[in-house]
Amino acid sequence: MAEYNLFAHPRARAKLPESQHWRRVMTWLGILASTLAFASAARGALPSHAHRVEAVRLGRGDSTLFGTLEIPVGYKRTPLAIFLSGSGPTNRDGNTPSAGIQSNCLKLLARALEAQGVSTLRYDKRGVGESANAAVSESTLSVTTYSEDARGWISRYRGDPRFSAIVLVGHSEGALIGTLAAERAPVDGLVLLAAAGRPISQVLREQLGRQLTPDLMARSDSILAQLARGLSVDEVPSDLWSLYRPSVQPYLRSWLPLDPADELKRVSAPVMVVQGTTDAQVSLEDVNRLVAARPDAVKLVIRDMNHVLKIASADLDSQRRAYVDSTLALAPGLAARVTDFVLGMKEKK
Repeated sequence: MAEYNLFAHPRARAKLPESQHWRRVMTWLGILASTLAFASAARGALPSHAHRVEAVRLGRGDSTLFGTLEIPVGYKRTPLAIFLSGSGPTNRDGNTPSAGIQSNCLKLLARALEAQGVSTLRYDKRGVGESANAAVSESTLSVTTYSEDARGWISRYRGDPRFSAIVLVGHSEGALIGTLAAERAPVDGLVLLAAAGRPISQVLREQLGRQLTPDLMARSDSILAQLARGLSVDEVPSDLWSLYRPSVQPYLRSWLPLDPADELKRVSAPVMVVQGTTDAQVSLEDVNRLVAARPDAVKLVIRDMNHVLKIASADLDSQRRAYVDSTLALAPGLAARVTDFVLGMKEKK
């Protein structure tokens, strides 16, 4: 298996046939990407409504994070939904331009919430988009880095009189980041979209088992076992370099001990868990584990919704289109149900 970095320059993708490239995108994106790099529904048109847009920032100097705060006009107070994007260099809109991913899934969902009286905050995480200068050394990055950033945004707006409640909305790896932040920060609700419910080691083995030869799979298992014990691995096969290179091993060591279901048990805020039946990154096993950990959670399974929250079959071409076509609408029912949950947090205040 030739070395392949999903987030390499677009021209690098020419080494693979189109079908092979997108098969790997479907497999690696939501779970592996963070280790690889630091009311018309007809065509997904953004709802038209009056809202005030503020360019906001958190931190100072080279550590500044940049975001977009949007507040619907005509409301005295609204709940605030803080969006946490998925793994890898995924920006505030839910897109990964370096990989050709342009679904706009988070932007579309934010606008749908705003149309019903919910304020939203979307921000570029460290090293991504407008927050590129806030990147830290790859070798010092950890899951805690991202959860602390999320807590910083919560702290900034917790006492803001414009907002009646704060709800975290985490997508893919952002769901785990949101869970960790909600354990230690006062939030009024937590929405998990396309979230893993198993430890990353289990998900990695499942996904890599579909790609690697038996020999490489055995080597991957050995590396994972060493990292899980807190050890460093100096010798990494070239075919596994993108995933296990020494500079990303500290991030993996911070991630491996975490069980998303166990972490969710420690969150006191109300929880909503959303999953699609054609998601190529996580499965119904994941949503079921999360709901088992929080039996009081609102569970929403949407038929034929994929990882980027669009309707798609299991067919590779259908999946590919959902990832690259920003004009496609969100899966029917998603925005309405998430809006109901967030507004319900407002009612409990």
